[in-house]
Amino acid sequence: MQNMQNALDAASLGGKIKVSSVHSMSVLSHSDPPSSGKFQTWLVDVMQGFLGFNNATGSPFAINPYPYYAYNSDPRPGYLAYCLFQVNAGRVDPNNNIKYMNMFDAQVDAARSALNSLGYNNVEIVVTETGWPSKGDDKEPWTTIDKAKDYYSGLITHLRSKAGTPLMPGKTTDTYLFALYDENLKQGHISERSFGLFKPDRTANFDVGLLKNNKENPGAPNKAMWCVPKEGVTDEQLQTNIDYACGRGIDCSPIAPGGACFEPDTLASHAAYAMNLHYQTNGRNAWDCDFSKTATLSSKDPSYKGCIYPSNAREAKTN
Repeated sequence: MQNMQNALDAASLGGKIKVSSVHSMSVLSHSDPPSSGKFQTWLVDVMQGFLGFNNATGSPFAINPYPYYAYNSDPRPGYLAYCLFQVNAGRVDPNNNIKYMNMFDAQVDAARSALNSLGYNNVEIVVTETGWPSKGDDKEPWTTIDKAKDYYSGLITHLRSKAGTPLMPGKTTDTYLFALYDENLKQGHISERSFGLFKPDRTANFDVGLLKNNKENPGAPNKAMWCVPKEGVTDEQLQTNIDYACGRGIDCSPIAPGGACFEPDTLASHAAYAMNLHYQTNGRNAWDCDFSKTATLSSKDPSYKGCIYPSNAREAKTN
């Protein structure tokens, strides 16, 4: 890296092109909970050299977080939704009481903690790879097109929200998807060949909203619709829905004390506002009003007094 930096400096490109090196999550000895993130003991001296270079040149630390591999090695019940940006109860870091609503943030923050533990708080992080395979062996039932689409769509929505991670709030981490194409000639498991958004013949495996010739969510309802909880949803699930929606970067201040929609101070009312705001902000996709089968679309405007429920993305941004 230093030789490459010297060459760039000699060509007067040193301040324009950044030099770094990519790392897998295996460089960490601890990543759960995120606040305990530390580098492998035998790698500390090496990482000091890497990070010293990053710090001196202003280049980022590059990491490849893969919730897929974490789940693949530990497919415990209830863990999949956490990995796929779906509605879940979240996981609390006992060291700082921060609740994480998805594993991507947890893995990135584990890397952040590892950097901070060595004194490199100012070195930024870039995600150079992350993805989820759309096909796999019989022993990997979680490798399907629907699951891959959920991961990529959830990730893109999360990044577009600019919510950041709990340890880096409001800061968007540059993130690169792996991969553009399936690697049909690659050796190994089927899943290793199936991370692509596209097949080798250039046809799409699925669309996560990035195809240029697609209209913005053509499946969105033509008329005003609002996302609200179904009848009979438990308080526990309503709270989970609030945590999930508000943890994705939307502005939930209207349901905070003193907010226009705080009264009535009930979980049902607060959940309805948060769930609808999540639905409208993210493009009014049917899957954004699912909430583990606890939500439904309604044509009845739930707004009341000074509390306005937005009915489209524009209203959601200005509400």
